[in-house]
Amino acid sequence: MMNRPYNRGWRRLCLACLSGLILLAGCSPRNYKQDADQKVYGIIDQKWDPQFGARTNYRISDVTPDPNAIQIENAVPTSGILTLPRALTLPRALTLPRAMALATAHNREYQTRKELLYTSALDLRLVRHGYENLLFGGGSALYLKDNKGEAIQTEANVGFNRLLAAGTQVSTQIAAGWLDVITGKGDTGLFSIFSAAISQPLLRGSDPMIVLEALTQAERNTLYEIRTFNRFRKTFAVAVASEYFRALQSYDVVRSTQDYHDALVVLHGKVLKLVGVGLLPKFEADQIHQEILKASDNLIVAIKEYQQAIDRFKITLALPVTTEFRLDVGLLDALRERGIPYPQVVVDDAIETALMGRLDVANSADAVLDAQRAVHVAADSLRADLRVTGSVDLKSKGRHNVAAGPTLDLPLDRVAEQTIYRKAFIALEERRRDYDQLTDQIRLEVRSAYRKLVEAAGRYQVLADAREVALMRIRQTSELLRSARVSSRRVLNAEQDLYEARNKATEALVDYGVTTLEFYRDTDVLQVRPDGLWQADGLDIPVARNGLPEVETKPIE
Repeated sequence: MMNRPYNRGWRRLCLACLSGLILLAGCSPRNYKQDADQKVYGIIDQKWDPQFGARTNYRISDVTPDPNAIQIENAVPTSGILTLPRALTLPRALTLPRAMALATAHNREYQTRKELLYTSALDLRLVRHGYENLLFGGGSALYLKDNKGEAIQTEANVGFNRLLAAGTQVSTQIAAGWLDVITGKGDTGLFSIFSAAISQPLLRGSDPMIVLEALTQAERNTLYEIRTFNRFRKTFAVAVASEYFRALQSYDVVRSTQDYHDALVVLHGKVLKLVGVGLLPKFEADQIHQEILKASDNLIVAIKEYQQAIDRFKITLALPVTTEFRLDVGLLDALRERGIPYPQVVVDDAIETALMGRLDVANSADAVLDAQRAVHVAADSLRADLRVTGSVDLKSKGRHNVAAGPTLDLPLDRVAEQTIYRKAFIALEERRRDYDQLTDQIRLEVRSAYRKLVEAAGRYQVLADAREVALMRIRQTSELLRSARVSSRRVLNAEQDLYEARNKATEALVDYGVTTLEFYRDTDVLQVRPDGLWQADGLDIPVARNGLPEVETKPIE
Protein backbone atom coordinates (compact mmCIF):
# COMPACT_ATOMS: atom_id res chain seq x y z
CA MET A 1 0.00 0.00 0.00
CA MET A 2 1.23 3.48 -0.79
CA ASN A 3 2.39 5.55 2.18
CA ARG A 4 0.67 8.75 3.25
CA PRO A 5 3.27 11.21 1.76
CA TYR A 6 2.86 9.52 -1.57
CA ASN A 7 -0.92 9.98 -1.40
CA ARG A 8 -0.57 13.61 -0.40
CA GLY A 9 1.76 14.19 -3.36
CA TRP A 10 -0.61 12.72 -5.87
CA ARG A 11 -3.48 14.72 -4.40
CA ARG A 12 -1.51 17.92 -4.88
CA LEU A 13 -0.63 16.86 -8.44
CA CYS A 14 -4.28 16.28 -9.28
CA LEU A 15 -5.28 19.56 -7.63
CA ALA A 16 -2.71 21.47 -9.68
CA CYS A 17 -3.89 19.86 -12.92
CA LEU A 18 -7.50 20.57 -12.06
CA SER A 19 -6.72 24.22 -11.31
CA GLY A 20 -4.95 24.54 -14.65
CA LEU A 21 -7.92 23.10 -16.50
CA ILE A 22 -10.28 25.51 -14.74
CA LEU A 23 -8.10 28.46 -15.73
CA LEU A 24 -7.97 27.30 -19.34
CA ALA A 25 -11.73 26.84 -19.44
CA GLY A 26 -12.22 30.40 -18.22
CA CYS A 27 -10.19 31.87 -21.09
CA SER A 28 -12.97 31.78 -23.68
CA PRO A 29 -11.98 32.76 -27.23
CA ARG A 30 -15.18 34.80 -27.40
CA ASN A 31 -14.06 36.85 -24.40
CA TYR A 32 -10.69 37.47 -26.05
CA LYS A 33 -12.41 38.65 -29.22
CA GLN A 34 -14.75 41.01 -27.40
CA ASP A 35 -11.87 42.44 -25.38
CA ALA A 36 -9.83 43.01 -28.55
CA ASP A 37 -12.79 44.74 -30.23
CA GLN A 38 -13.30 47.00 -27.23
CA LYS A 39 -9.63 47.99 -27.12
CA VAL A 40 -9.38 48.54 -30.88
CA TYR A 41 -12.44 50.74 -31.23
CA GLY A 42 -11.41 52.66 -28.14
CA ILE A 43 -8.15 53.49 -29.90
CA ILE A 44 -9.87 54.44 -33.16
CA ASP A 45 -12.45 56.63 -31.43
CA GLN A 46 -9.71 58.38 -29.48
CA LYS A 47 -7.62 59.17 -32.55
CA TRP A 48 -10.48 60.04 -34.92
CA ASP A 49 -10.52 63.80 -35.40
CA PRO A 50 -14.04 65.09 -36.21
CA GLN A 51 -12.50 67.05 -39.08
CA PHE A 52 -11.74 63.74 -40.79
CA GLY A 53 -15.44 63.05 -41.29
CA ALA A 54 -18.36 61.36 -39.58
CA ARG A 55 -17.24 58.52 -37.29
CA THR A 56 -19.60 55.96 -38.78
CA ASN A 57 -19.53 52.89 -41.03
CA TYR A 58 -16.02 51.89 -39.95
CA ARG A 59 -16.65 48.77 -37.85
CA ILE A 60 -15.82 45.43 -39.45
CA SER A 61 -18.62 43.10 -40.42
CA ASP A 62 -18.37 40.64 -37.49
CA VAL A 63 -18.72 43.41 -34.90
CA THR A 64 -21.92 45.09 -33.70
CA PRO A 65 -22.23 48.31 -35.77
CA ASP A 66 -22.29 51.69 -34.11
CA PRO A 67 -25.72 53.36 -33.74
CA ASN A 68 -25.05 55.85 -36.56
CA ALA A 69 -23.97 53.21 -39.07
CA ILE A 70 -26.10 52.46 -42.10
CA GLN A 71 -28.75 49.87 -41.33
CA ILE A 72 -29.28 48.40 -44.77
CA GLU A 73 -32.57 46.74 -43.82
CA ASN A 74 -34.10 50.17 -43.24
CA ALA A 75 -32.25 52.06 -45.96
CA VAL A 76 -32.98 49.64 -48.79
CA PRO A 77 -36.26 47.71 -48.74
CA THR A 78 -35.59 44.12 -49.68
CA SER A 79 -38.50 44.00 -52.08
CA GLY A 80 -36.87 46.73 -54.11
CA ILE A 81 -33.80 44.82 -55.17
CA LEU A 82 -34.49 41.11 -55.15
CA THR A 83 -35.30 39.25 -58.31
CA LEU A 84 -39.07 39.13 -58.82
CA PRO A 85 -41.05 37.23 -61.45
CA ARG A 86 -41.85 39.64 -64.22
CA ALA A 87 -45.38 38.30 -64.42
CA LEU A 88 -46.00 39.49 -60.86
CA THR A 89 -44.34 42.89 -60.65
CA LEU A 90 -41.45 44.95 -61.94
CA PRO A 91 -38.50 45.56 -59.62
CA ARG A 92 -38.47 48.92 -57.91
CA ALA A 93 -36.01 51.59 -58.93
CA LEU A 94 -32.67 51.51 -57.16
CA THR A 95 -32.18 55.17 -56.30
CA LEU A 96 -28.76 56.71 -55.82
CA PRO A 97 -29.13 56.96 -52.01
CA ARG A 98 -30.10 53.28 -51.86
CA ALA A 99 -27.17 52.38 -54.06
CA MET A 100 -24.78 54.32 -51.82
CA ALA A 101 -26.21 52.56 -48.77
CA LEU A 102 -25.77 49.15 -50.39
CA ALA A 103 -22.22 49.91 -51.49
CA THR A 104 -21.22 51.24 -48.07
CA ALA A 105 -22.69 48.21 -46.32
CA HIS A 106 -21.53 45.45 -48.66
CA ASN A 107 -18.84 46.57 -51.12
CA ARG A 108 -15.89 44.22 -50.78
CA GLU A 109 -13.18 46.85 -51.11
CA TYR A 110 -14.93 48.96 -48.47
CA GLN A 111 -14.96 45.97 -46.12
CA THR A 112 -11.25 45.41 -46.75
CA ARG A 113 -10.51 49.04 -45.94
CA LYS A 114 -12.37 48.70 -42.64
CA GLU A 115 -10.37 45.59 -41.82
CA LEU A 116 -7.10 47.39 -42.58
CA LEU A 117 -8.13 50.13 -40.16
CA TYR A 118 -9.02 47.56 -37.53
CA THR A 119 -5.76 45.60 -37.88
CA SER A 120 -3.72 48.81 -37.69
CA ALA A 121 -5.31 49.67 -34.35
CA LEU A 122 -4.90 46.05 -33.27
CA ASP A 123 -1.17 46.24 -34.03
CA LEU A 124 -0.98 49.44 -31.99
CA ARG A 125 -2.65 47.67 -29.08
CA LEU A 126 0.07 45.01 -29.23
CA VAL A 127 2.89 47.56 -29.32
CA ARG A 128 1.37 49.47 -26.41
CA HIS A 129 1.21 46.22 -24.48
CA GLY A 130 4.97 45.87 -24.87
CA TYR A 131 5.40 48.98 -22.69
CA GLU A 132 3.01 47.78 -19.99
CA ASN A 133 3.52 45.34 -17.13
CA LEU A 134 3.88 41.98 -18.85
CA LEU A 135 2.50 39.50 -16.34
CA PHE A 136 3.37 35.86 -16.40
CA GLY A 137 2.56 32.93 -14.18
CA GLY A 138 2.19 29.21 -14.19
CA GLY A 139 3.09 26.05 -12.42
CA SER A 140 4.29 22.53 -12.80
CA ALA A 141 3.91 19.13 -11.20
CA LEU A 142 6.71 16.60 -11.69
CA TYR A 143 7.32 13.03 -10.70
CA LEU A 144 11.05 12.58 -9.95
CA LYS A 145 12.97 9.33 -9.69
CA ASP A 146 16.68 8.54 -9.38
CA ASN A 147 18.89 6.02 -7.63
CA LYS A 148 18.23 7.74 -4.32
CA GLY A 149 14.49 7.40 -4.41
CA GLU A 150 11.23 8.94 -5.70
CA ALA A 151 9.59 12.31 -5.12
CA ILE A 152 6.69 14.53 -6.23
CA GLN A 153 7.55 18.21 -6.81
CA THR A 154 4.89 20.90 -7.35
CA GLU A 155 5.73 24.54 -8.13
CA ALA A 156 3.87 27.78 -8.95
CA ASN A 157 5.31 31.14 -10.02
CA VAL A 158 4.12 34.62 -10.87
CA GLY A 159 5.91 37.79 -11.96
CA PHE A 160 6.14 40.63 -14.46
CA ASN A 161 8.50 42.31 -16.92
CA ARG A 162 8.42 46.04 -17.68
CA LEU A 163 10.24 48.30 -20.15
CA LEU A 164 10.45 51.92 -19.00
CA ALA A 165 10.79 55.00 -21.20
CA ALA A 166 14.45 55.48 -20.26
CA GLY A 167 15.26 52.01 -21.55
CA THR A 168 15.20 50.45 -18.10
CA GLN A 169 14.16 46.81 -18.10
CA VAL A 170 12.70 45.45 -14.87
CA SER A 171 11.83 41.83 -14.17
CA THR A 172 10.52 40.23 -10.98
CA GLN A 173 9.37 36.71 -10.13
CA ILE A 174 7.97 34.95 -7.08
CA ALA A 175 7.99 31.16 -7.01
CA ALA A 176 6.82 28.67 -4.42
CA GLY A 177 6.90 24.90 -4.41
CA TRP A 178 6.50 21.74 -2.35
CA LEU A 179 8.61 18.65 -2.44
CA ASP A 180 7.29 15.33 -1.13
CA VAL A 181 9.78 12.52 -0.85
CA ILE A 182 8.11 9.18 -1.44
CA THR A 183 11.04 6.84 -0.84
CA GLY A 184 14.62 7.44 0.12
CA LYS A 185 16.11 10.32 2.09
CA GLY A 186 15.94 14.03 1.32
CA ASP A 187 14.42 17.32 2.27
CA THR A 188 10.65 17.53 2.38
CA GLY A 189 8.58 20.67 2.66
CA LEU A 190 7.88 24.15 1.27
CA PHE A 191 10.48 26.23 -0.57
CA SER A 192 10.14 29.74 -2.06
CA ILE A 193 12.14 32.06 -4.29
CA PHE A 194 11.95 35.80 -5.00
CA SER A 195 14.06 37.16 -7.83
CA ALA A 196 14.38 40.58 -9.43
CA ALA A 197 16.58 41.96 -12.19
CA ILE A 198 17.14 45.44 -13.61
CA SER A 199 19.10 46.70 -16.62
CA GLN A 200 19.67 50.40 -17.32
CA PRO A 201 21.38 51.56 -20.56
CA LEU A 202 23.59 54.63 -20.23
CA LEU A 203 24.59 55.26 -23.86
CA ARG A 204 22.91 53.44 -26.76
CA GLY A 205 19.21 52.96 -26.16
CA SER A 206 18.97 55.36 -23.21
CA ASP A 207 17.15 58.19 -25.04
CA PRO A 208 13.39 57.97 -24.34
CA MET A 209 12.74 58.98 -27.95
CA ILE A 210 14.67 55.91 -29.10
CA VAL A 211 13.04 53.59 -26.59
CA LEU A 212 9.54 54.77 -27.47
CA GLU A 213 10.11 54.86 -31.25
CA ALA A 214 8.23 51.61 -31.90
CA LEU A 215 5.25 52.95 -29.94
CA THR A 216 5.46 56.36 -31.62
CA GLN A 217 5.48 54.85 -35.10
CA ALA A 218 2.62 52.49 -34.27
CA GLU A 219 0.55 55.40 -32.94
CA ARG A 220 1.22 57.37 -36.11
CA ASN A 221 0.51 54.38 -38.36
CA THR A 222 -2.95 54.06 -36.85
CA LEU A 223 -3.56 57.78 -37.35
CA TYR A 224 -2.41 57.43 -40.96
CA GLU A 225 -4.80 54.53 -41.50
CA ILE A 226 -7.70 56.55 -40.09
CA ARG A 227 -6.86 59.36 -42.50
CA THR A 228 -6.46 56.91 -45.37
CA PHE A 229 -9.83 55.33 -44.57
CA ASN A 230 -11.57 58.70 -44.58
CA ARG A 231 -9.86 59.70 -47.80
CA PHE A 232 -10.97 56.39 -49.28
CA ARG A 233 -14.57 57.04 -48.25
CA LYS A 234 -14.56 60.22 -50.33
CA THR A 235 -13.06 58.57 -53.40
CA PHE A 236 -15.41 55.62 -52.89
CA ALA A 237 -18.52 57.82 -52.77
CA VAL A 238 -17.45 59.58 -55.97
CA ALA A 239 -16.66 56.27 -57.68
CA VAL A 240 -20.05 54.74 -56.82
CA ALA A 241 -21.95 57.87 -57.87
CA SER A 242 -19.93 58.11 -61.09
CA GLU A 243 -20.67 54.50 -61.95
CA TYR A 244 -24.36 55.11 -61.25
CA PHE A 245 -24.38 58.15 -63.57
CA ARG A 246 -22.51 56.26 -66.29
CA ALA A 247 -25.06 53.45 -66.10
CA LEU A 248 -27.80 56.07 -66.39
CA GLN A 249 -26.04 57.42 -69.47
CA SER A 250 -26.02 53.93 -70.98
CA TYR A 251 -29.73 53.64 -70.30
CA ASP A 252 -30.38 57.01 -71.90
CA VAL A 253 -28.52 55.85 -75.01
CA VAL A 254 -30.92 52.89 -75.18
CA ARG A 255 -33.87 55.23 -74.76
CA SER A 256 -32.68 57.71 -77.37
CA THR A 257 -31.80 54.92 -79.81
CA GLN A 258 -35.26 53.43 -79.37
CA ASP A 259 -36.83 56.87 -79.97
CA TYR A 260 -34.65 57.35 -83.04
CA HIS A 261 -35.66 53.93 -84.37
CA ASP A 262 -39.36 54.63 -83.77
CA ALA A 263 -39.08 58.05 -85.45
CA LEU A 264 -37.51 56.42 -88.52
CA VAL A 265 -40.31 53.85 -88.65
CA VAL A 266 -42.88 56.66 -88.63
CA LEU A 267 -40.92 58.56 -91.29
CA HIS A 268 -40.69 55.41 -93.41
CA GLY A 269 -44.46 55.02 -93.30
CA LYS A 270 -44.99 58.60 -94.43
CA VAL A 271 -42.51 58.25 -97.29
CA LEU A 272 -44.10 55.00 -98.44
CA LYS A 273 -47.43 56.79 -98.77
CA LEU A 274 -45.80 59.55 -100.84
CA VAL A 275 -44.01 56.94 -102.96
CA GLY A 276 -47.32 55.19 -103.50
CA VAL A 277 -48.89 58.31 -105.00
CA GLY A 278 -45.79 59.03 -107.09
CA LEU A 279 -44.65 62.14 -105.20
CA LEU A 280 -41.30 60.64 -104.07
CA PRO A 281 -38.98 58.11 -105.68
CA LYS A 282 -38.81 54.64 -104.13
CA PHE A 283 -35.10 54.83 -103.37
CA GLU A 284 -35.85 57.40 -100.62
CA ALA A 285 -38.02 54.83 -98.83
CA ASP A 286 -35.27 52.24 -99.28
CA GLN A 287 -32.73 54.67 -97.87
CA ILE A 288 -34.83 55.21 -94.73
CA HIS A 289 -35.34 51.46 -94.40
CA GLN A 290 -31.58 51.01 -94.45
CA GLU A 291 -31.23 53.57 -91.64
CA ILE A 292 -33.89 51.68 -89.67
CA LEU A 293 -31.77 48.56 -89.91
CA LYS A 294 -28.73 50.51 -88.71
CA ALA A 295 -30.76 51.91 -85.82
CA SER A 296 -31.87 48.37 -84.91
CA ASP A 297 -28.25 47.28 -84.83
CA ASN A 298 -27.32 50.27 -82.69
CA LEU A 299 -30.18 49.43 -80.34
CA ILE A 300 -28.94 45.86 -79.89
CA VAL A 301 -25.45 47.15 -79.05
CA ALA A 302 -26.84 49.86 -76.71
CA ILE A 303 -28.90 47.31 -74.78
CA LYS A 304 -25.87 45.07 -74.41
CA GLU A 305 -23.73 47.99 -73.15
CA TYR A 306 -26.42 48.99 -70.66
CA GLN A 307 -26.75 45.44 -69.36
CA GLN A 308 -22.97 45.23 -69.02
CA ALA A 309 -22.93 48.52 -67.08
CA ILE A 310 -25.66 47.26 -64.75
CA ASP A 311 -23.85 43.98 -64.12
CA ARG A 312 -20.61 45.82 -63.34
CA PHE A 313 -22.53 48.04 -60.95
CA LYS A 314 -23.94 44.95 -59.22
CA ILE A 315 -20.37 43.85 -58.51
CA THR A 316 -19.67 47.26 -56.99
CA LEU A 317 -22.73 46.85 -54.76
CA ALA A 318 -21.74 43.24 -53.94
CA LEU A 319 -25.07 42.00 -55.28
CA PRO A 320 -25.55 38.75 -57.20
CA VAL A 321 -25.46 39.39 -60.94
CA THR A 322 -28.88 37.74 -61.18
CA THR A 323 -30.41 40.52 -59.08
CA GLU A 324 -32.97 42.56 -61.01
CA PHE A 325 -33.43 46.30 -60.54
CA ARG A 326 -33.79 49.43 -62.60
CA LEU A 327 -32.14 52.80 -62.16
CA ASP A 328 -33.81 56.03 -61.18
CA VAL A 329 -34.02 57.59 -64.64
CA GLY A 330 -35.78 60.59 -63.15
CA LEU A 331 -32.44 61.70 -61.73
CA LEU A 332 -31.06 62.33 -65.22
CA ASP A 333 -34.20 64.15 -66.29
CA ALA A 334 -34.02 66.32 -63.15
CA LEU A 335 -30.44 67.28 -64.01
CA ARG A 336 -31.54 68.35 -67.47
CA GLU A 337 -34.34 70.48 -66.08
CA ARG A 338 -32.14 72.11 -63.47
CA GLY A 339 -29.46 73.11 -65.92
CA ILE A 340 -25.72 73.29 -65.51
CA PRO A 341 -24.50 74.65 -62.16
CA TYR A 342 -20.99 75.96 -61.76
CA PRO A 343 -18.73 76.16 -58.66
CA GLN A 344 -17.93 79.76 -57.72
CA VAL A 345 -14.26 79.27 -56.93
CA VAL A 346 -10.88 80.60 -57.93
CA VAL A 347 -8.52 77.90 -59.14
CA ASP A 348 -5.58 79.01 -57.00
CA ASP A 349 -7.81 79.11 -53.94
CA ALA A 350 -9.11 75.63 -54.74
CA ILE A 351 -5.54 74.32 -54.98
CA GLU A 352 -4.66 75.92 -51.66
CA THR A 353 -7.76 74.36 -50.08
CA ALA A 354 -6.73 70.95 -51.38
CA LEU A 355 -3.15 71.22 -50.12
CA MET A 356 -4.31 72.38 -46.70
CA GLY A 357 -7.15 69.91 -46.21
CA ARG A 358 -6.42 66.65 -48.01
CA LEU A 359 -5.65 63.80 -45.65
CA ASP A 360 -3.24 62.07 -48.04
CA VAL A 361 -1.13 65.25 -48.04
CA ALA A 362 -1.09 65.21 -44.24
CA ASN A 363 0.07 61.57 -44.28
CA SER A 364 2.80 62.34 -46.79
CA ALA A 365 4.04 65.32 -44.76
CA ASP A 366 4.10 63.25 -41.58
CA ALA A 367 5.98 60.49 -43.40
CA VAL A 368 8.84 62.97 -43.83
CA LEU A 369 8.90 63.49 -40.06
CA ASP A 370 8.92 59.72 -39.56
CA ALA A 371 11.93 59.44 -41.84
CA GLN A 372 13.72 62.16 -39.88
CA ARG A 373 13.15 60.24 -36.66
CA ALA A 374 14.40 57.08 -38.34
CA VAL A 375 17.71 58.84 -39.05
CA HIS A 376 17.99 59.77 -35.37
CA VAL A 377 17.20 56.21 -34.29
CA ALA A 378 19.76 54.77 -36.71
CA ALA A 379 22.41 57.21 -35.45
CA ASP A 380 21.82 56.06 -31.86
CA SER A 381 22.58 52.46 -32.80
CA LEU A 382 26.12 53.50 -33.80
CA ARG A 383 27.05 54.38 -30.21
CA ALA A 384 28.63 52.13 -27.63
CA ASP A 385 26.34 50.03 -25.49
CA LEU A 386 27.02 50.69 -21.82
CA ARG A 387 24.52 49.52 -19.25
CA VAL A 388 24.34 48.79 -15.54
CA THR A 389 22.69 45.54 -14.51
CA GLY A 390 21.69 44.12 -11.18
CA SER A 391 19.87 41.08 -9.88
CA VAL A 392 18.87 39.53 -6.58
CA ASP A 393 17.61 36.03 -5.73
CA LEU A 394 16.13 35.47 -2.27
CA LYS A 395 15.59 31.83 -1.41
CA SER A 396 14.01 30.14 1.55
CA LYS A 397 16.06 29.39 4.67
CA GLY A 398 17.89 32.73 4.34
CA ARG A 399 19.92 31.93 1.24
CA HIS A 400 20.37 34.70 -1.31
CA ASN A 401 22.42 35.78 -4.36
CA VAL A 402 23.14 39.39 -5.36
CA ALA A 403 24.89 40.56 -8.55
CA ALA A 404 25.51 44.08 -9.90
CA GLY A 405 27.85 45.83 -12.28
CA PRO A 406 28.36 47.48 -15.67
CA THR A 407 28.61 45.81 -19.07
CA LEU A 408 30.16 47.46 -22.11
CA ASP A 409 29.87 46.69 -25.83
CA LEU A 410 32.33 48.84 -27.76
CA PRO A 411 31.34 50.01 -31.28
CA LEU A 412 34.12 48.06 -32.96
CA ASP A 413 31.87 46.44 -35.58
CA ARG A 414 28.98 48.62 -36.69
CA VAL A 415 28.80 47.73 -40.38
CA ALA A 416 25.19 46.58 -40.14
CA GLU A 417 24.21 49.68 -38.17
CA GLN A 418 26.14 51.87 -40.60
CA THR A 419 24.19 50.40 -43.51
CA ILE A 420 20.89 51.09 -41.78
CA TYR A 421 22.02 54.62 -40.94
CA ARG A 422 22.93 55.41 -44.55
CA LYS A 423 19.70 53.91 -45.88
CA ALA A 424 17.76 56.09 -43.44
CA PHE A 425 19.09 59.21 -45.17
CA ILE A 426 18.12 57.82 -48.56
CA ALA A 427 14.64 56.99 -47.29
CA LEU A 428 14.31 60.55 -45.98
CA GLU A 429 15.04 61.97 -49.42
CA GLU A 430 12.52 59.56 -50.94
CA ARG A 431 9.80 60.72 -48.54
CA ARG A 432 10.55 64.34 -49.43
CA ARG A 433 10.30 63.56 -53.12
CA ASP A 434 7.07 61.68 -52.54
CA TYR A 435 5.62 64.74 -50.81
CA ASP A 436 6.68 67.04 -53.63
CA GLN A 437 5.30 64.60 -56.20
CA LEU A 438 1.96 64.36 -54.40
CA THR A 439 1.52 68.12 -54.07
CA ASP A 440 2.35 68.64 -57.74
CA GLN A 441 -0.09 65.87 -58.66
CA ILE A 442 -2.81 67.53 -56.60
CA ARG A 443 -2.24 70.85 -58.34
CA LEU A 444 -2.55 69.06 -61.67
CA GLU A 445 -5.73 67.24 -60.58
CA VAL A 446 -7.47 70.41 -59.45
CA ARG A 447 -6.49 72.38 -62.55
CA SER A 448 -7.53 69.47 -64.79
CA ALA A 449 -10.86 69.08 -62.99
CA TYR A 450 -11.51 72.80 -63.39
CA ARG A 451 -10.81 72.64 -67.13
CA LYS A 452 -13.15 69.65 -67.44
CA LEU A 453 -15.88 71.63 -65.70
CA VAL A 454 -15.50 74.48 -68.17
CA GLU A 455 -15.39 72.06 -71.09
CA ALA A 456 -18.46 70.08 -69.99
CA ALA A 457 -20.49 73.22 -69.29
CA GLY A 458 -19.62 74.70 -72.68
CA ARG A 459 -20.20 71.45 -74.56
CA TYR A 460 -23.55 70.87 -72.91
CA GLN A 461 -24.78 74.33 -73.86
CA VAL A 462 -23.64 73.90 -77.48
CA LEU A 463 -25.11 70.42 -77.77
CA ALA A 464 -28.35 71.43 -76.07
CA ASP A 465 -28.67 74.21 -78.66
CA ALA A 466 -27.88 71.70 -81.42
CA ARG A 467 -30.65 69.47 -80.10
CA GLU A 468 -33.14 72.34 -80.21
CA VAL A 469 -32.06 73.25 -83.74
CA ALA A 470 -32.50 69.63 -84.85
CA LEU A 471 -35.99 69.53 -83.32
CA MET A 472 -36.92 72.73 -85.17
CA ARG A 473 -35.56 71.29 -88.44
CA ILE A 474 -37.60 68.14 -87.94
CA ARG A 475 -40.81 70.13 -87.44
CA GLN A 476 -40.12 72.32 -90.47
CA THR A 477 -39.01 69.59 -92.87
CA SER A 478 -41.79 67.23 -91.75
CA GLU A 479 -44.35 69.90 -92.57
CA LEU A 480 -42.79 70.39 -96.02
CA LEU A 481 -42.57 66.63 -96.56
CA ARG A 482 -46.33 66.25 -96.28
CA SER A 483 -46.72 68.09 -99.57
CA ALA A 484 -43.56 66.53 -101.02
CA ARG A 485 -41.94 69.96 -101.21
CA VAL A 486 -38.63 68.61 -99.79
CA SER A 487 -36.73 65.38 -100.06
CA SER A 488 -37.13 62.91 -97.23
CA ARG A 489 -33.36 63.05 -96.91
CA ARG A 490 -33.64 66.39 -95.12
CA VAL A 491 -35.95 64.94 -92.51
CA LEU A 492 -33.66 61.94 -92.16
CA ASN A 493 -30.63 64.20 -91.65
CA ALA A 494 -32.51 66.16 -89.00
CA GLU A 495 -33.44 62.94 -87.18
CA GLN A 496 -29.82 61.77 -87.31
CA ASP A 497 -28.57 65.12 -85.98
CA LEU A 498 -31.12 65.05 -83.17
CA TYR A 499 -30.08 61.51 -82.21
CA GLU A 500 -26.39 62.43 -82.10
CA ALA A 501 -26.96 65.74 -80.32
CA ARG A 502 -29.13 64.09 -77.68
CA ASN A 503 -26.55 61.40 -76.90
CA LYS A 504 -23.68 63.89 -76.83
CA ALA A 505 -25.66 66.31 -74.65
CA THR A 506 -26.36 63.50 -72.17
CA GLU A 507 -22.68 62.57 -72.22
CA ALA A 508 -21.71 66.20 -71.51
CA LEU A 509 -24.28 66.42 -68.71
CA VAL A 510 -23.01 63.24 -67.06
CA ASP A 511 -19.41 64.37 -67.58
CA TYR A 512 -20.22 67.59 -65.79
CA GLY A 513 -21.88 65.79 -62.88
CA VAL A 514 -19.00 63.34 -62.51
CA THR A 515 -16.36 66.05 -62.95
CA THR A 516 -18.05 68.21 -60.32
CA LEU A 517 -17.83 65.35 -57.81
CA GLU A 518 -14.20 64.74 -58.77
CA PHE A 519 -13.48 68.46 -58.33
CA TYR A 520 -14.99 68.35 -54.84
CA ARG A 521 -13.03 65.20 -54.08
CA ASP A 522 -9.72 66.61 -55.32
CA THR A 523 -10.17 69.89 -53.42
CA ASP A 524 -11.27 67.97 -50.29
CA VAL A 525 -14.47 69.96 -49.80
CA LEU A 526 -16.54 66.81 -50.26
CA GLN A 527 -17.67 65.37 -46.93
CA VAL A 528 -19.22 61.91 -46.63
CA ARG A 529 -22.37 61.83 -44.53
CA PRO A 530 -23.34 58.95 -42.22
CA ASP A 531 -25.84 57.71 -44.83
CA GLY A 532 -23.04 57.27 -47.38
CA LEU A 533 -23.98 60.30 -49.48
CA TRP A 534 -21.99 63.50 -49.60
CA GLN A 535 -22.10 67.22 -49.17
CA ALA A 536 -19.74 69.94 -50.35
CA ASP A 537 -18.46 72.35 -47.72
CA GLY A 538 -16.95 75.66 -48.72
CA LEU A 539 -18.10 75.86 -52.35
CA ASP A 540 -21.27 77.47 -53.65
CA ILE A 541 -23.00 75.79 -56.61
CA PRO A 542 -25.59 78.17 -58.04
CA VAL A 543 -27.46 77.40 -61.23
CA ALA A 544 -26.09 79.55 -64.01
CA ARG A 545 -28.69 81.59 -65.83
CA ASN A 546 -27.71 80.45 -69.29
CA GLY A 547 -25.97 77.23 -68.30
CA LEU A 548 -22.53 78.75 -68.86
CA PRO A 549 -19.90 79.66 -66.24
CA GLU A 550 -20.63 82.97 -64.59
CA VAL A 551 -17.55 83.44 -62.47
CA GLU A 552 -14.36 85.43 -62.75
CA THR A 553 -11.30 83.30 -62.22
CA LYS A 554 -7.61 83.84 -62.33
CA PRO A 555 -6.17 82.78 -65.68
CA ILE A 556 -4.56 79.38 -65.87
CA GLU A 557 -1.12 79.79 -67.32
